[in-house]
This record gives sequence, C-alpha cells and structure tokens, in this order.
Amino acid sequence: MATTSPTAERIATLEIVRGVAVMGILAMNIVAFAMPMAAYMNPLAYGSEAAIDFAVYAFNFVLIDGKMRGLFSFLFGASMLLVVQRAEAKGESAAAIHFRRMLVLLLFGAIHFYLIWFGDILFGYATIGMVAFLFRREEPKTLIIIGIALVFLEFLMMLGMAAQVRDLAPQVAQQGASAEALRQWNEMTAWVRVPTTAEINEQMALILGPWSGVVQNQLTKHALDPLIFSIMFGPETLAYMLFGMAALKSGYLTGQWTDAEYRRAAIRGYAISMPFYILLVWLIFRADFSVLALMTYAMVAPVLLRPFMIAALAALVILLTRKGGWLTQRVAAAGRAAFTNYLGTSIIMTAVFYGWGLGQFGELSRAQLWLVVIAMCLLMLAWPKPWLQRFEYGPLEWLWRSLARGSMQAMRKPLPAPAAG
Repeated sequence: MATTSPTAERIATLEIVRGVAVMGILAMNIVAFAMPMAAYMNPLAYGSEAAIDFAVYAFNFVLIDGKMRGLFSFLFGASMLLVVQRAEAKGESAAAIHFRRMLVLLLFGAIHFYLIWFGDILFGYATIGMVAFLFRREEPKTLIIIGIALVFLEFLMMLGMAAQVRDLAPQVAQQGASAEALRQWNEMTAWVRVPTTAEINEQMALILGPWSGVVQNQLTKHALDPLIFSIMFGPETLAYMLFGMAALKSGYLTGQWTDAEYRRAAIRGYAISMPFYILLVWLIFRADFSVLALMTYAMVAPVLLRPFMIAALAALVILLTRKGGWLTQRVAAAGRAAFTNYLGTSIIMTAVFYGWGLGQFGELSRAQLWLVVIAMCLLMLAWPKPWLQRFEYGPLEWLWRSLARGSMQAMRKPLPAPAAG
C-alpha cells in the first residue's frame, strides 16, 4: 500500500477502532479495579470460585489481555502522527505542538496515577510518545522493522526477568532462605503469586480506607512506578506506536484497504496467534497457575504473539463496521471521546469499588464483574454521540487541547443558520 494522507471519512475508521479499544481495556482492567492486584494475572489469587470464573479468565487471556492495550497503543501512534501531519500542513511547528501535547498528557497521567488509580498508562504514553516523534518521517516498512526489533527487545527483557524468578525459586523454597532472596522473590512475583492472607487484608484495608490513604500510598511506596512502567514496557509500547504510524501511512487503520485485504489480514493474524494462545492458557491451567508458569506463559511468550492478534483485531473491527449503522456511529463517538472515556472510567470504577465510594472492592467474582463491564460500556456508548452533536470535543479532549495550545479552544459547535423565509 502506498503512503497516503487520510481523508475525513477514513478518520472515522480510526475513531471506530479506538472506541472498541477503550471499551475493551476495561474488560481486563476491571479485575485490577475490583480485586487485589495479583488476581489480574492469577485467578487463584482472588475472586475465582466457580468454573465460569476460570472460563472468564481463559477467555480474557486468549482474546483480551494485552490486545486492547496494544490496540490503544497502535491508535495512539497513529493519532499522534495525524496531529503532526496536520500541523505541518498548516505550516505550524509540529515539534512544538507535539511536545506540548505530551507534556500535558504527562500531567494528566501523573494526576491519574497518584490521585485516582494505580493502573495509569498515560504517563508512559507521554514519555514514550516523545521518543516516537523521532520516527515520524520513516516509511511504513522501516517503522515495522524497527517495531519488530523493539518487540524482540521486550521479549528478551521479560525472558530475563522470568529467568531471575526461576533462579530464585529453589532458594526461597529452602528453609532458612536469606531475607534478600525472599525480598526479591516477593517483589518480582507480586503480580503472579497467590498472596498471603495478611497481604490481602492489607490491600483490602488500603483500598477500602479513606482516599487520602490511597494517595499517600501512591506518593510514597509507588512514587516511581510510572517511570518503571515506561522502562519495563517501553520497547513494546514504542513498537506498537510505530506499528500504528505505519498502519496510518499505509491506509490500514484508515479503511483504505479492500475487504479482501482486511479479511486476509484478520485470518492470517488469528491463525498465527490463536492456536498458541490456546496452548499457553492450557499450559497455565495444567501447571495449576504456578509462578513460573505464569511468568513464562502469561508474561514472556505472549510478547511475540500480541502484534499478530492486534493487527487481526483491527482488521476485523474495520470489516465488521464497513456498512456503518447506529451502533457503528456510537462506537465512533466513543472513540472520539476516548480520553474522557478512559479517565472517566477510572473515576467511576474507583467510585464503585473503593472505600471513598460504594466500597465494593473484593465483593464480586470474576464472572460477575462482566456485568459491571457491560454497564460501563453502555454508558461509554450512550453519552458521546449526543454530546458531540453539540460540542467539538469531549470534555477532557477539549481541556487537553486547550492546555497544549495555551488558549481556550472553541467548544460549542456553531448553531445552524436559520432557514430562509
């Protein structure tokens, strides 16, 4: 596909895919909102009591976990490039506009992480987005090659971490294990091992306690976590942004490919990745969710598989929404207001589960949480379309743009001219 500039009609495709991504992210994040953090990776940690809970875990692992975050990263790279292209077309300083946008996003990410919810990705997107800007002029083929190299780098980083855990395992299994070995083990496996009763009680007390306690915990014990995220997942996130830039330039994310091309891309991506994902989740169940199994099969191996499934998912969404319709319009509107939907979701979910709100943390099973996901997705589909009929931007999109531009942007759409006569 030749490099091209997307038209307004094709940008709608970009918004549709983004709408799917922002709703899909909640489907996996919901566990981190509603349960102790180890439950995100390990269903034995909390909230899985019936067969349906383990079935939901398997479904999420194969089809959702990492894919929606990756798709969101794809779209972030594409949207970032689109802003740069538009600035250059107007004769504006693309660098100035881009870096102001990233600095404001960095501020939003810090507010999100320290004051609202620990699962923020915006801080990392801002820092990595500054690096992605350097690749804006590269051809799609070059972007893909660099992205592949970065994916392999991420794979090697995760492999190295898994090897450290493997080496620590026999040490901590022995009586009289050193305090340092136990500390390293507990820190490196916090996301995958079954927590002790004391650890669960500590997390429950923190989340169900006052908001000030949660903020203090973020500002003290986890102050550097946003930077750690940027380092740990930086290569993979940058790779996805570059893939998104390539997908924009090639027309893949803007609906310019034919149905046959998208169909082949979807079939090829799922054919490559799906069998391996099914094998991985079977191996995890077979190993009874052991720490080493989760490190190897849930954290390391998927790094090489995710890009195929993300590309296939984007192709499938584009194919299924080609003909438009009321639902497609709603999804596109959700995508146009993705920033508001993302941060708004964190506010609403913490209001439901945290102690300063309804205090439902730890009350629902993994399967029951899907009812919350569906309700929140319906809300994300409900409000943006009527809002965007009256206003140019979503509320937080307008704030982001205004802060980045250094002036208040026009918000309300002009009223239609009165009919003659």
